[in-house]
Amino acid sequence: MSQDDRAIRSGHPSGATFGKALGSPRFDHLADLTGPLGVWEHAEYLEPRVEHGFCTDDNARALIVVSRQPSPSERLVDLASTYLSFVLDARTDCGRFHNRRDADGAWTDDTGSDDSQGRAWWALGTVARFGPVASMRQAGADAFETCASFESDHLRANAYAALGAAEMLAAHPGQQPATNLLERASGVIADAAIGRIPWPETRLSYDNARLPEALLVAGATLGRRRLSVLAIRLLQWLVSVEANGDHFSFAPAAGWMQGDDRPAFDQQPIEAWAMADACQRAWRVTGDGAWRVRAVKAGQWLMGQNDTGKVLYDESTGGTCDGLMEQSVNENRGAESTIAGIGALQAASGQDSADQELLVR
Repeated sequence: MSQDDRAIRSGHPSGATFGKALGSPRFDHLADLTGPLGVWEHAEYLEPRVEHGFCTDDNARALIVVSRQPSPSERLVDLASTYLSFVLDARTDCGRFHNRRDADGAWTDDTGSDDSQGRAWWALGTVARFGPVASMRQAGADAFETCASFESDHLRANAYAALGAAEMLAAHPGQQPATNLLERASGVIADAAIGRIPWPETRLSYDNARLPEALLVAGATLGRRRLSVLAIRLLQWLVSVEANGDHFSFAPAAGWMQGDDRPAFDQQPIEAWAMADACQRAWRVTGDGAWRVRAVKAGQWLMGQNDTGKVLYDESTGGTCDGLMEQSVNENRGAESTIAGIGALQAASGQDSADQELLVR
């Protein structure tokens, strides 16, 4: 066994064991949060808060993690169908997406945020590549004929759209609308990153590692080495400022900038998912086992390898707490956090479909 392999098994480059071992994610709580229309956005402890309705953001995220799960059960196939129907139903006549939906199924906005647009395309690209049945994969691919409707100046919205376009191109190489979208979206992020060093924003906010991940996948897909080099620079910097000894200490929900106190709390599971995905992607692109170790660390953050030692992920149900506080955890287990917990464990444990493809090759 290589030194990198030993580090991955233990979760630490030195080989020292820490945190809890990473197993397969569970989908029980996600299923409990899901009704006939989709996944409810919020929960009070374990119970969905139906009065808050649904959002495309969370149904898109749910479609991503369920589609990525290798050898899905019949229950997961049914969940994927529900989430896909939600995202497709959210499309408007102009090709954009609603985001907010009430408990009765009525859309309550004319069009959603830019981030929700990007997440919808990310989900549709993912299902086009990994959807559990052929009809779902075809539906995702067909939707990409209208992806030219996406246009945004927001960095994360472009990152989500780029990730979806790259998945679409992995399934259907050369598809022109997806190629155009990937070039356009990655260009927005690259221009911002080149214009401001070391990070394209003055303040870290949320889902931070999606920015370098999007550039990584764009560089690999489009054959643009400069994008890959830029991505690794950004990710290395992000890892350096979000590391605290042998564990990650993520930017809190309120954001963080250099000079602010660390550690800071309410740290969010979505950061662990983004970091695990980005580091796993960096490992696939570069072959450097240090990135694989970092992906494992991001997953182990959920298991107590964090600033307080508190566990956020419930191994018996797959529910994930909504935040890491200074003296406690937020015991609510809403859709975003639960999906993020699943996604982080998929990436960190090497049990998502993309890693299964890599192992087969």
